[in-house]
Amino acid sequence: MKQRSRRSALKRAGGTLAALAVWPALSRAKSAVKRFLVKTDAPEPYDPLDHKWLMAIDLERCIGCGMCVRACKNENGVPKDPLHFRTWVEQYVIKKADASTGRIEGETLVHSPNGGYDGFPPPEVPEAEILRSFFVPKLCNLCHHSPCAQVCPVGATFDTPDGAVLVDYNYCIGCGFCVQACPYGCRYIHPQRHTADKCTLCYHRITRGLKPACVEVCPTQARIFGDLKHLGPDDPLKKFIETKKAHRLKPHLGTDPRLLYAGMDKEVR
Repeated sequence: MKQRSRRSALKRAGGTLAALAVWPALSRAKSAVKRFLVKTDAPEPYDPLDHKWLMAIDLERCIGCGMCVRACKNENGVPKDPLHFRTWVEQYVIKKADASTGRIEGETLVHSPNGGYDGFPPPEVPEAEILRSFFVPKLCNLCHHSPCAQVCPVGATFDTPDGAVLVDYNYCIGCGFCVQACPYGCRYIHPQRHTADKCTLCYHRITRGLKPACVEVCPTQARIFGDLKHLGPDDPLKKFIETKKAHRLKPHLGTDPRLLYAGMDKEVR
């Protein structure tokens, strides 16, 4: 009995020490978010500790219309050129294999004209040679272990308690380390501001109870967004999690992304 009591006491002490170790990091992150909220004029009552945002994408629903790309650029002041994107769409075309190979799948072709901003023309591959084709929206993968935050020399990039990864433009020196470190190609240096830029989940919108612009305009509801701490019984994100087999992009990298995909082929990279 004494041994069990001692073990319970040690377990409680260990839990307390772990909480104490985590709290300073949470406190710093919350302070950083509050600074960010002040700059974006977000409402004062918003508490980042009371939310946990998640983005999911159902690839079977994406039609490659490009509305999400256009909405993102318009909403967030992303340069309207073919070089800079916070979100973009890729088209994957899987060709049939040559009969002599004994395989079913052949070459995989990937293209993204102007990031999918204007939609997609028909594939140049003859229809008879196509095994299947599909569209894949890309954006910040919201990593639990963000390489971009780890390499930032001034702490301008930071993880928020509510699930976003943000850049404080007042601190960013535009060194580009984070751009090189991101394994998903989701960052760029803004040509006018000369600081790192990326998807923020439209933080200025979600802190006011609105959806990200890309989610708002998606005509097929391929993009699903919600708050894991406040999921109602009919919440689209809850239904996605319960009914879809979700995948993460490049899980072998150990970044533990929070962005979820349903219907993702192994060819997606």
